[in-house]
Amino acid sequence: MNPTALLIVITAAVLALWLVLHGYNRLVGMRNKVRNAWSDVDVQLTFRHNLLPNLVEIVKGYASHERGVLETVAQARSAAMNPGAGIAARALAETALSGALGNLFAVAERYPQLKASENFSLLQEQLASTENRIAFARQHYNDTVRQFNTLIAEFPWNLLAQAFGYSAQKMFAAGPQDQTAVQIANQF
Repeated sequence: MNPTALLIVITAAVLALWLVLHGYNRLVGMRNKVRNAWSDVDVQLTFRHNLLPNLVEIVKGYASHERGVLETVAQARSAAMNPGAGIAARALAETALSGALGNLFAVAERYPQLKASENFSLLQEQLASTENRIAFARQHYNDTVRQFNTLIAEFPWNLLAQAFGYSAQKMFAAGPQDQTAVQIANQF
C-alpha cells in the first residue's frame, strides 16, 4: 500500500473514532441533562407533597364535615408519592393530586373564616408559588427531553443512540386539572 493511501485510511479511522467518541459523549451529556431536569421536577413535587398535610389540617379545623374532599386529597397525595414506574405514571398521579387540590380550594371558598386564616393564606401562597415552580421545572424538563429526542433522531447520532441503547424519553405533560389548580391557588 502506498503512503498516501495509508494516510487516507488512518485519517478516516481517526475521524470515525472521533465521531463515535464525540457522539457517545454528546448522548451521555444529554441523558444527564434529562435526568437533572427530572430531578428538578421531582424536588418541586416533593415540596408540594410536604405542604399538603398542613393545608389539610387547617382546612379540617374549619370544614370538618367536608371529610370526603380531605380524604381525596390525602389519597391523591399518597398515590403521587408512590406513583409507580415511569414519567407517565407520575404525571397521572400528579394530575389526580392537582384535581383534588382544586376541589379543596373550592371547598375553602365556602368558608370565609378559613380564607381569612393567616396560616391558610400562607400555605396557599406557598402552594401557588410551588405550582409555578413545578410548571417551570416541567417546561425545562420537557425542553430538555425534546432536545434529547431530537438528537437521537438525527443522523448520525441516531445510529450511535441505537447502538448504545438510547431511546426517546417521555414528556411530562400537565393536564387540565393542573392548570385549574394553579388558577384557583392564584385567586386567593
